Amino acid sequence: MIKAWLDFPTFELFAVLIALYATTGTGIVIASFSPATVVSVRRVEGVVAPFFGTVGVLFAFLTGFLANDITDRNRQAARAVQSEAAELRNIYAVSIASVSDMGSLRSVLVKYVAALVDDEWPAMARDQEAQSVESAYAALMREVSDPQIAQAAGGAVQTTLLNAAVGAGIARSERLALASDRTIDAKWILVLILGVVTQISIGLVHLKKAGAQITALSVFSIAVVMALGLIGLQERPFSGDFRVEPRPLAEVVKIVAE
Repeated sequence: MIKAWLDFPTFELFAVLIALYATTGTGIVIASFSPATVVSVRRVEGVVAPFFGTVGVLFAFLTGFLANDITDRNRQAARAVQSEAAELRNIYAVSIASVSDMGSLRSVLVKYVAALVDDEWPAMARDQEAQSVESAYAALMREVSDPQIAQAAGGAVQTTLLNAAVGAGIARSERLALASDRTIDAKWILVLILGVVTQISIGLVHLKKAGAQITALSVFSIAVVMALGLIGLQERPFSGDFRVEPRPLAEVVKIVAE
């Protein structure tokens, strides 16, 4: 359920949050001042304001931890893409600097990077795999492992090419792992429930005046919707409005294709 909600487009994602906290807030106001429940509710009248503070602080802490986890994942995703592009640029730079002709290597390299950008990136955003990239990477590894490179350009050049190709593969694996990683649903559920509990605590300290209670609940609910909505938009690092772009890899394609 949480995964399906986080996969919603921006409008729908915020609409679910608005519906949730508007419903619970309305329910709290009705329960507090409805003639059918007012007598029972008045029995708990007198809860002091610091009570709301303790619940609010707990909600803020857990929301901060959730945001930090998601932000850290996005930073790792950006670093993985940059590392991958750097290793691919290293392959190109060594092939140009080598005394031997490595035109065939650059041809294989440009096909591999193009497959990353054109095939794997859209598939990765849909939690799918791109088989064309696997075959292109295998072709790249065969090319840099060719014994003729060591004979023509030297063992040091081939070692550098191999290290760069392996490094690009490791960075790609890290990127794919981050793309499929998800925050544990229990964290999101706990934060959402604590938001409702905080609404209840606000209602308990505003039982005397309906206007004050409605105002306090409205301000808090708007803040919760904005905060959790923006955090939710960053849940998936390679899709959505706040996503890591394949720009570094696309720049490698331009460089190699020149």
